[in-house]
Amino acid sequence: MYRGSMIKRAKVTRIKNAVAAGTTEVLSDVLDMQGYDSVMFIAVLGDVTDTSVLTLTAKGNTASSTSSPTPVAITDGSCTFTAGATDADNKMMIVDVLRPAKRYVFASLTRTTANAVVDSIIAIQYCSRSVDITQGSTVLKSALSTPEA
Repeated sequence: MYRGSMIKRAKVTRIKNAVAAGTTEVLSDVLDMQGYDSVMFIAVLGDVTDTSVLTLTAKGNTASSTSSPTPVAITDGSCTFTAGATDADNKMMIVDVLRPAKRYVFASLTRTTANAVVDSIIAIQYCSRSVDITQGSTVLKSALSTPEA
């Protein structure tokens, strides 16, 4: 059953560009959740070295900052994966946050033990309290196909 367009009901934003192989923490841009009830973070991976431990965590803050005041990890807002020889290459990790307690949110991807390439981190803000959603500046164009008869 057709229930409406996701592109008209969700805002998609690339919140982190590619990051070269490494074992450092990768922080995304901060999102303002005003007007949205939920957000899904998607970490898109490239080449991941065997034994790399990846943890994607959603964090919240009272200010639009990744550091001050001190952000907090969102309860149940993380997932961890330890890579084998090739099982994490070109895969994704996803954390879905329903009704975060803080107005500002961002993603943290930690890469430990061995190198991992990050292709990007994408956020999808949804359950908007507004009917007019404008896609962010990281979306060049979008199209909506209507149901065929």
